[in-house]
Amino acid sequence: MIIKKVELETVCGITSRLPDSPYPEIAFAGKSNVGKSSLINALMNRRSLARTSSQPGKTQTINFYNINDAFYYVDLPGYGYAKVPVEEKVRWGKMIERYLQSSSMLKCLFLLIDIRHEPSANDKLMYDWIRERGYSPVIVATKVDKLNRSQVQRHVKQVREGLGLGEKGTVIPFSSVTKQGREELWDLIEKVTKMEEQA
Repeated sequence: MIIKKVELETVCGITSRLPDSPYPEIAFAGKSNVGKSSLINALMNRRSLARTSSQPGKTQTINFYNINDAFYYVDLPGYGYAKVPVEEKVRWGKMIERYLQSSSMLKCLFLLIDIRHEPSANDKLMYDWIRERGYSPVIVATKVDKLNRSQVQRHVKQVREGLGLGEKGTVIPFSSVTKQGREELWDLIEKVTKMEEQA
């Protein structure tokens, strides 16, 4: 995918009105510090447009990135960070819920899981909650560069079993360091956004 234009177009806080999007939307959800911003930067071919941080809980807004005036990457707030006050977590949850319920242009939702660990209770809750809202999230197993190649399949299986995916659900191992999985994600994004253009 050739990225000609990238622009952070809209930032929505707790009380902001969500934009009426003219383009298809690709959303990214995941636990705090799972590598969401790094993944988005890798997909945009930019180093630091989406702010990365070693401090979990950095993304506290819903950020809309305009890609090529063709579609949006939508960065949702990270969930599950222990040091964030409970009220804050509730507010972030409501923001994500409001987005999922009101977006008419959401075409694909990527749920990021750290491949090194079994899915957490929060990951399972988020997966089930997204499914209950009628979406089938694509699982991106991040930080695959932290594993030996021989460990990858075992950890993918662990993610599948932890979320109760069975064999049909898609799991894409990804690394923002080596860019493994990027082409696969781009292919998927092109497929869902082009289907929309033809509709």
